Amino acid sequence: MTVFSSHSNNTAYPWYNNIQPVKWWLANHVNSGKRHLNFDEFNTYSKEKKLKKLDEITETVKSGEMPLSSYTVIHHNAKLSSADQSEIEKWVSEVKKHTE
Repeated sequence: MTVFSSHSNNTAYPWYNNIQPVKWWLANHVNSGKRHLNFDEFNTYSKEKKLKKLDEITETVKSGEMPLSSYTVIHHNAKLSSADQSEIEKWVSEVKKHTE
């Protein structure tokens, strides 16, 4: 399960999703992630909401809130390097240009 997978309608769950109560825990995280930002529905958002969500992406990545530490404990490769963070900020900046 990738970070973006948990922010879409097409979540690919890992094998351990078949174990309870892990399944409930994962479902809660995914549902929460989609409530905050759903990339599959992004283009249906108003211009203002899109810009707000893009700013939130930058803020949560810079502050270390995302990806969740509970996710990176198991998925070490999901930790963001400073280069990854810069790439995300660059991507957000480009998307904002096309949204404004």
